[in-house]
Amino acid sequence: MPTSPNDTVTVATTDGICRITLNREKSLNAINPDMAVALKHVTGEIRNDADIRVVVVQGAGPHFMAGGDIKAFKAFLDENPGDDAIRAHFDGMISIVHDVITNFREMPQPVIAGVRGAVAGAGVSVMLACDMVLASDDSIYTLAYCHLGTAPDGGSTYALPRTVGLKRAFEIALLGDRFDAEAALRAGLVNRLVKPEDLDAEVDKLAKRLASGPAVAYAETKALLNASLHRTLEEQLAAETKAFTNCTVTDDFTEGVNAFVEKRPPKFTGK
Repeated sequence: MPTSPNDTVTVATTDGICRITLNREKSLNAINPDMAVALKHVTGEIRNDADIRVVVVQGAGPHFMAGGDIKAFKAFLDENPGDDAIRAHFDGMISIVHDVITNFREMPQPVIAGVRGAVAGAGVSVMLACDMVLASDDSIYTLAYCHLGTAPDGGSTYALPRTVGLKRAFEIALLGDRFDAEAALRAGLVNRLVKPEDLDAEVDKLAKRLASGPAVAYAETKALLNASLHRTLEEQLAAETKAFTNCTVTDDFTEGVNAFVEKRPPKFTGK
């Protein structure tokens, strides 16, 4: 089972569902080097764990993630490092964060984000890296990087145009305005909104539903959807053929066909 190397991230796995909790509640779960390292370690282990069927990402307390740890940025800059040291420091941390984003996108398991409260900066990037997002209806969003005088990271400039369109992505990135949960839903950034008190239960319900599904088919589908915007139609059709035939030799395909003919719900094992 995946484990975290430090307490900035906690991990719990039960019944094929791995729950990752961003655990810096007093800092609104802002990401720092320790959290980045922990997330890279945990997501790397999940990618290679066939017993995990679904991944859930949430923040401890009332917020998801309020971006990077700006107080830590200031403490570092107050040491008056030279330009080379500044570049090396942030290059190192961002490289780790980007490994985390890659792991979320490339792991075969569906990834669900359950977001509430503040979702800012890197929090938006992490949310965008998840496959589905359930959000509390009082959550608040901002990309925010422009307010720090820096460009976005965490794959947000890749995911945003593909999610909301180029013009809307420019508005979100260049203005850095806050927007509410309804605006996030309309823009396609989240899948559905729920009452804050119902969020955990709804996330758990969705996770259990996916955990009981055909794991190989989900993995193939995730890979197809992620690659679809970079392929020609012919390339995508060829990939679909390969993915479909890969699924036909699984126990779940046989079960799905038999269940359909027998007019009963399928009982998938993920094999």
